[in-house]
Amino acid sequence: MSTPQHLHLAAALDGAGWHPAARHQPEADPRPFTLDHWAAQARQAEAGLLDFITVEDPLSRAPGPGEELDRRLGHTLHRLDAIALAGALAARTRHLGIIPTVVVNSAQPAPVAKAVATLDHLSAGRAGLRTQLSPAKPIPLETLFLPEVQAQIQQSFDRAAELVRVVRALWDGGTDEQALRDLAPGRFATADGTDGEWPLLPDPSTAPRPPQGHPVVFTLAHISVPWRYGAQVTDVVSITPHGVEDVRTAVAEIRAEQQAVGRAGRTVHVFADVLVHLDAEPGAAKARRDRLDATLGTEHTSDALVFAGTPAELADLLQEWQQAGLTGYRLRPATTAHDLPAIGTGLVPELQRRGAYRTDYAEETLRARLGLGTAL
Repeated sequence: MSTPQHLHLAAALDGAGWHPAARHQPEADPRPFTLDHWAAQARQAEAGLLDFITVEDPLSRAPGPGEELDRRLGHTLHRLDAIALAGALAARTRHLGIIPTVVVNSAQPAPVAKAVATLDHLSAGRAGLRTQLSPAKPIPLETLFLPEVQAQIQQSFDRAAELVRVVRALWDGGTDEQALRDLAPGRFATADGTDGEWPLLPDPSTAPRPPQGHPVVFTLAHISVPWRYGAQVTDVVSITPHGVEDVRTAVAEIRAEQQAVGRAGRTVHVFADVLVHLDAEPGAAKARRDRLDATLGTEHTSDALVFAGTPAELADLLQEWQQAGLTGYRLRPATTAHDLPAIGTGLVPELQRRGAYRTDYAEETLRARLGLGTAL
């Protein structure tokens, strides 16, 4: 029997955890906005030998007319800046990749390129960029696949792809104004400051070339349009399957698009997001999930699969989906106080026993650890 390929593992950090009732549990940190809170999570992820963490920073939306803020469901209008937080976490870790989220709806390429290049220098080559698009208002599922809605989504991701291409060019030290304009036709302002949403480039305050060349670009993708975006311009695209056939469908479309845009020779990882309740004793994770749901007052559902079980059961699932074409996972701890350390002390040793996970941090940069090599 062939030796299984090593999986890659990441953790998505978001406050007290991904279950909305996590912050109401007795073990939850009462000071979620302190550096001690976040640094402890980063150190737990590093102790578990995870490849990287992502730091959430989605757009918050104030209640509209007639709406109320339901704090029972964990809604919040307050979040820390992901890039500033990532810099602090980089200073408190040695090996862990740090990938902050940047909402790119209205972002401009020069500030993004400079901020992430700075993080890559400060972390000695462990930085990344998670691009996220947040709609101004939620799109109802029943209208999501209408042609006009899909066209709007496509336009948003086309803009995001152009932004990433320009950011990569700036990381390469691009200074030719016309070459940069060609990467994003119509996006840059003209000499008189009109007709474009992005200022003239190059920005004279651009940071030095990042140690990795290109910090790792990551995106989360649920449907075809963002799958294709991930194949076109990112290094890691994470999908949200609920079964092995979902995995096969998404992987096939991503690989086909990768080939269509001339990236067939490049490594593009396909991860899956999984929200995890993890306990060593059979049935304990399910019971804990039930208690969290009782606090919430309803069953918690998610865009990603919600798993509740033992490390061995989760390892079985991850390896089954790996056989369908995945190369790694971004795990969302239901509660960071319990499930984040359980990943490092339960799941990782189980995968190591199966020969499916590495036993140390051998590579110095995040790109090297992911097998991406240095961007030339």
